[in-house]
Amino acid sequence: MKAKIIYRILLGIAALFLAYVCIDSVVTPIKFEEKRMEREAAVIKNLVALRTAQAEYKLIKGHYTADLDSLILFLKTTPKKEVMKEGSLSDKQLEAGLTEYKATKMLERALAKAKAKMKDADKDALYEYIWANDREIKNNGLQGFRRDTIYENMIAVLYKGEYDADNIGDIVYIPYTDNLRYEVEVNNTYTTSQGIRVPLMEMRAHYDTYLHDLDNQERVNLIDRETKLDHYPGLKVGDIIAPNNNAGNWE
Repeated sequence: MKAKIIYRILLGIAALFLAYVCIDSVVTPIKFEEKRMEREAAVIKNLVALRTAQAEYKLIKGHYTADLDSLILFLKTTPKKEVMKEGSLSDKQLEAGLTEYKATKMLERALAKAKAKMKDADKDALYEYIWANDREIKNNGLQGFRRDTIYENMIAVLYKGEYDADNIGDIVYIPYTDNLRYEVEVNNTYTTSQGIRVPLMEMRAHYDTYLHDLDNQERVNLIDRETKLDHYPGLKVGDIIAPNNNAGNWE
């Protein structure tokens, strides 16, 4: 009798264990994916911020940088050049051969002459003067046409208040790691088949970095699956092999 009771208890324990294993096999992948998506949102946010910085760096320097410290220093110390615009060229002016570049040069010449005559005048007064008196401006119908170059804080312009000089350096670190940095590669000598030089860059975070403390088997399976598909096992922007407009592999 006792043997039967013990046997039934063991069967019950075994049944509970099997139930736990079945439930865990379903719940574990779900939890893994939930945490993965949460973490990837933070990783992507930094990658997008870095991509924005690299694009501005290339615009001014003509190439990308693999040095994240230099990139952050660039953001902190380089002013952002902006052109404030008033007025636009009409279809008639464009058909006559007037371009934005030509019109801007006319403004510069007219302003230079006006400054020589009105040394203490402010910008508004100078524009009012040339619109009313400069022959080249009047002949080309550029009254009300204005272009002013101003210099603003790079971080404020690019990130709209989301970052400042104190926290912009945080974007170089992969979230959910012990301050591991994104991997960066650049190829500033890539040339297309047409002979056009196109600088390339790639910034990435491997699954083993920001998912390191989650379920090991799920992470291994994920890496294996992406590798077999010839995909990078993690998140990245850009491509070091061929131009892709610096797209992210999640986009």
